Amino acid sequence: MNDTFLKACRAEPVPYTPVWLMRQAGRYMPQYQEVRRKVDFLTLCKSPELAAQVTLQPVEVLGVDAAILFSDILIPVEAMGMRLEFSEQQGPVLSPPVRGQAELEGLRVPEPSKDVPFVLESIRLLRQSLQVPLIGFSGAPFTLATYMVEGGGSKSFFYTKWMMFRQREVFLGLLQMLTETVCRYLRAQIEAGAQAVQLFDTWAGILGPQDYRTYALPYVKQVVRELKGLGVPIIYFLNGCAGLLEEMLQSGADVLSLDWRIDIAQAARSVGAEAVLQGNLDPCALLLPRQELSQRVQDILQGARAARGHVFNLGHGVLPQIPLEAVKHLVQEVHRLSRRS
Repeated sequence: MNDTFLKACRAEPVPYTPVWLMRQAGRYMPQYQEVRRKVDFLTLCKSPELAAQVTLQPVEVLGVDAAILFSDILIPVEAMGMRLEFSEQQGPVLSPPVRGQAELEGLRVPEPSKDVPFVLESIRLLRQSLQVPLIGFSGAPFTLATYMVEGGGSKSFFYTKWMMFRQREVFLGLLQMLTETVCRYLRAQIEAGAQAVQLFDTWAGILGPQDYRTYALPYVKQVVRELKGLGVPIIYFLNGCAGLLEEMLQSGADVLSLDWRIDIAQAARSVGAEAVLQGNLDPCALLLPRQELSQRVQDILQGARAARGHVFNLGHGVLPQIPLEAVKHLVQEVHRLSRRS
């Protein structure tokens, strides 16, 4: 097995910088589109053979150094008792939104082996054929809470902050229930065979430092503590991390995954030897001419040299409009430019 990714996560010497991409299995790939035409999104997530198939596609086509399980961060939320639908226009829709104690009392902490067995079966199938490490994942408690309170995505996150400031105890109760859910969910993924896990805090960047320290960080720390003894690297991605890097470091995660709004050399100086860094190319930089894209790759590799270790990634997921050839070029250039003599 190619274990370069795992070695980098542990800050061990590697022959080159490993690369994988958030949302690396997705709509930019014709191979994925072919599968997707046959089934709706939720059916794809819940069909282990199909989920394993699309997880494998970018590994085979791109030559990335890790696979990430094909699923969705809202799968465990549905298992908690909310109705989940996906709309082409609106994206995820969760109902009824959690706006008070009554809705909170209607939720439960799911048991992964009974409530989401398809996720664990997908992992077991993948481990039979993968020659690179498999990453499991979950949304972080705060990010999952935003979807549950807003009823889907949001631009202003008004109801989330209304809950924080007007229904504080209910919101904290939701966060604690989500923390237990995430701990169980990721533990089950690791026991099924996931060799690393990533926590996605996609919406924690809407918080200022004070509120991040109250409503996001304590629950991430609790998840990390629960998983630390299981022997797999824990990656924490915070979208909008530039003003929260010091707080992010307190999470205890082995790897801090950065968005593109912070210079990775600056982050490396701030973090020092306390964590490996992951990231952080702007996803839209894949639209650049190849020579300019290669220079962006070189700049990130150079900037990350001061870090304890580095895993190359985008600052967010691959966009559906990105040409497949550009993604192939990115992976090839990361390998070429970072290879040690």
